[in-house]
Amino acid sequence: MGKQIVENISKKIGFTPDIMKTIGEIDPSFLRMYQKCDEGVLHDGALSVKTKTLMALAAVAAQRCEPCVESQMRNAIKNGATKEEIIETLEVVFMTSGAPGVAMFRNALKQLKD
Repeated sequence: MGKQIVENISKKIGFTPDIMKTIGEIDPSFLRMYQKCDEGVLHDGALSVKTKTLMALAAVAAQRCEPCVESQMRNAIKNGATKEEIIETLEVVFMTSGAPGVAMFRNALKQLKD
């Protein structure tokens, strides 16, 4: 079961975090909980999924996780975020985290050119 969840996560985010592989081997029940939490949050509610993915994009940029930024950028685009909305998200990251947060967008911004 843990292996299947890791595969689902990898497919969704576009890469396989080593930590997820390890957790999947040691404690697959934690991965099930993680997946349920993810599914429980990322649906339309008071905030749209698009808005939530833009918020996630800003959060992972502020945390300086470049692979996470690339993954959340894909999610934002998949959920209908426009180039302008993504750039405004980048601007919010700049206001709150400065240049180091914005630097995390370096590779992810290439997706906007496609």
